[in-house]
Amino acid sequence: MGALSLVRTVSILGSTGSVGVSTLDLLGSLGRPVRVRALTGGRNVARLADQALAWRPEVAVIADESLAGELANRLRGSGIAVEAGAAAVAAAAGLPADWVMSAIVGFAGLAPTLAAVDAGAIVALANKESLVCAGPALLRRARLAGGVVIPVDSEHSAIFQALDPRHAAQVSRLLLTASGGPFRTWSVERMASATPDEAVAHPNWDMGRKISVDSATMMNKGLEMIEAAYLFGVDADRIEVIVHPESIVHSLVEYADGSSLAQLGAPDMRTPIAVAFAWPDRVAWPAPRLDLGAIGRLTFEAPDRQRFPALDLARQALREGGSAPGILNAANEVAVEAFLDRRIGYLDIAAIVSEALNLASSEHLGDGMADNILEQTQQVDRVGRRLAGLALDARSRGAA
Repeated sequence: MGALSLVRTVSILGSTGSVGVSTLDLLGSLGRPVRVRALTGGRNVARLADQALAWRPEVAVIADESLAGELANRLRGSGIAVEAGAAAVAAAAGLPADWVMSAIVGFAGLAPTLAAVDAGAIVALANKESLVCAGPALLRRARLAGGVVIPVDSEHSAIFQALDPRHAAQVSRLLLTASGGPFRTWSVERMASATPDEAVAHPNWDMGRKISVDSATMMNKGLEMIEAAYLFGVDADRIEVIVHPESIVHSLVEYADGSSLAQLGAPDMRTPIAVAFAWPDRVAWPAPRLDLGAIGRLTFEAPDRQRFPALDLARQALREGGSAPGILNAANEVAVEAFLDRRIGYLDIAAIVSEALNLASSEHLGDGMADNILEQTQQVDRVGRRLAGLALDARSRGAA
C-alpha cells in the first residue's frame, strides 16, 4: 500500500457531523497508523470531547466560543489543547497534516478549507459551499501550495473515479445522479404543507438537517452541478441530473464515443471517504458489498423541474458566474434555516432564492489569487444573506 503503511497525520474539520463521524469510523476500521492533529466541531461539545479522548488529537476546537469552558472541563488533564471560535478552527485547519477532511457544513467551512489547501495538504472536500463560492480560487491555491483537493460527495467521487484524465477532452457529459429525496413523488400541493421533519427524513442517506433539506428541494444537486463544473472543467450545458431512487449508481461520465462509465456502490459515505483517504491507492475496509441480484432493478427518471426549481436556479447561477453562485448559496442557507425554524413554508425556499438572485447584480471575484479572496467571498455571502432577508421580510409582510 506504499504511503498508507506509514503513519499519516490527519485533521478532521467538522468531526461531530455525519461525515466527520463516518470518517473517524472508517479510520478506526483500517488498522493503519494514523495520528490526529486536530478535531473541530460546531456545538456538539459532548461528542467532540468523546472523540478527542478516543483519538488524542493535539488540539480540539469548538466553533461556538460559549462552549469553550465546557470542552476544557471535559478534557481537563488529558493534555489535549482546547481552543474555541472561528479563527481557532481556521488555525487548526492550517496545521501541517498529510490529509485533512473538510466536512464543516455551510459557508463557515470556507475559511478552514482555504487554510488547509494553503498548507499544502491533501484535502478531502465534503463542504459544497467552499467550491460553490470560491471554487476556481480554491483549486488554484491548492495547486500553488502543492496540495490536492479530492471530492468526497458520492457523486463527485464517482466522477473522480470514472473520468480518465487522459481522455478529459473527449468527455461529452457528466450525469449526476439524485435520489429524488423524500418528496420525489409528491405533488406541488402536498409539498406546500411539508414539515421540516418530513423534509429531513431522507430515504437513503443519514445526513444533517440542512443537507437533508437541500436534498428534498434538490438544491444539493444544483450546488453539485456548480462543483462539478469547477472540479472537472465542464461547462453548465454538459452537466445533467438524473433521478435514481436506489442511490446505487453514484454518477456517470459520458464520452464522445457514446460510452458511459458509472461508479456503483452501496449508499455509504465511508466509501468515497476511503477513496479520498487512500488516493492514489485503494484501501481495503469492511465495506458493504453490492448484491445486484438481490437489488434486482435500478431505475432512472428525468427530474421534474417544475416541482424542483432549484435545479434551474443553480444552472442560472453557474451560467452567470461571478458572484451569482455565492448569492445562490447564501440565500439558500437563509431560506433553509427559516424553513427549519418554521417561519416559512417548504415551497418558499426556492422562491426566496430566486428573488435574491433577481435582486443581485453579478459581481466578479477577481482572479482568485489575491490575499483577500476570503474577504471577497464573505462580502458576496453577506449580500446574498441580506437580499434573502429582504425577500423573507417581504414574504412575511405579505402573509400578515
